Amino acid sequence: MIIFPKTIPIADKVVKSNSCFAILNCTIKIWILITAPIIAISKAISGTIHSKIVIIKTNEGIEGYGECDTSPWVAKAFIESPGTHTMDQCVKEILIGSDPLNIDLLWEKIYVGTAMTGRRGAGVNAMSAVDMALWDIKGKALNKPVYELLGGKEQDFVVPYASLQPVGHSFEEYKDSLVAWAEKAKSLGFKAVKSEVTLNGPYAHSGLHENDDKTTEVVAAVRKALGPDIELMIDVQYRWKDAEEALRTVKDWAEFNIYFLETPVWTDDIKSYARMHDEAPMKIAAGEWLSTRYEFEDLILNGKIDVAQPDVGRCGGLTEAKKIAKFSQENNRIIVPHCWKTSVSISATANFAFNTSNCAFIEYLPPQMCVEILRKELATEGFNFVDGKILPPTKPGLGIELNREAIKKYQVA
Repeated sequence: MIIFPKTIPIADKVVKSNSCFAILNCTIKIWILITAPIIAISKAISGTIHSKIVIIKTNEGIEGYGECDTSPWVAKAFIESPGTHTMDQCVKEILIGSDPLNIDLLWEKIYVGTAMTGRRGAGVNAMSAVDMALWDIKGKALNKPVYELLGGKEQDFVVPYASLQPVGHSFEEYKDSLVAWAEKAKSLGFKAVKSEVTLNGPYAHSGLHENDDKTTEVVAAVRKALGPDIELMIDVQYRWKDAEEALRTVKDWAEFNIYFLETPVWTDDIKSYARMHDEAPMKIAAGEWLSTRYEFEDLILNGKIDVAQPDVGRCGGLTEAKKIAKFSQENNRIIVPHCWKTSVSISATANFAFNTSNCAFIEYLPPQMCVEILRKELATEGFNFVDGKILPPTKPGLGIELNREAIKKYQVA
């Protein structure tokens, strides 16, 4: 493992602020962490093989932690790159000297000031990590969990679902792996499970190319392992080219009582999503890749998805996720956030869920169900998981504690 530590020195800057806090006379750190050789990244089956952590420190010595789910090199460049003009400003320079407690203003300044390069995609993904860190700072400064600052507790507990990721390179290994994970989740008290069933299509990570009858066979096996009382969600990872192709298979899945089917077709195929909503025997979920409320508005109003899946590490952070949730609720849609990163993002997602009354589940895996090293080692999450439920966080900010030894071990930039 080659380690290239990177610290960005920040010059003093004096600003007028209503707060005693400011991002000044400090360092902003952006760490890229990887648990496998770089050459193996393109073949990885899980996004938790790498992470980008943003640490923002204030003049009062408070550190805020954030994480985003996109290429860490691209996100790092977006934050650090020098600006060129008013439409393409440097994110780092926008932050220096600013009041970290005025999060809405900072979000708008970064979004507008980087619009030519950012506005969607990786730029907004990178903003998500910055936004997350700012909310962590604010919670620590005011000695409150983030969900209280977002508007308070809307739920007494949050129900997480276990995401099942198969291993194996044959159909039988794949199916048996998912069944074993389902049984493990059941034994740990999970009330809901989401199973990847990606036996074909652009993201068939295991290299399989099975027909759709095999997909149905796996769905049936997982449902049998769980029994009738645990909610089952299925993620086929953009398996089919359009609704016509998808419906040939999923129209017969009513017997499996699936809570939702995630990303059956390509995200941009709005017409197919609308047809899936009209004709499929289960709710349709999507949105893991989307950034900003504007993309969600299109998918909700025109794609007619039933379940919106903002990822706080992609959509624009907690600030934007809150607006997406509000729009979803106004249009009678359910929120089930996507989150496939470390305890940093998971803790942010939990705080978001406690403030979101239309949030039915969140994605969560305890360490004993993970094979991903960063998920296990990078940080401890800021909540307790008891009897299949996540209890309200009590620690200030996101409530997480970073493992500095893990950062030293896996940092590459």
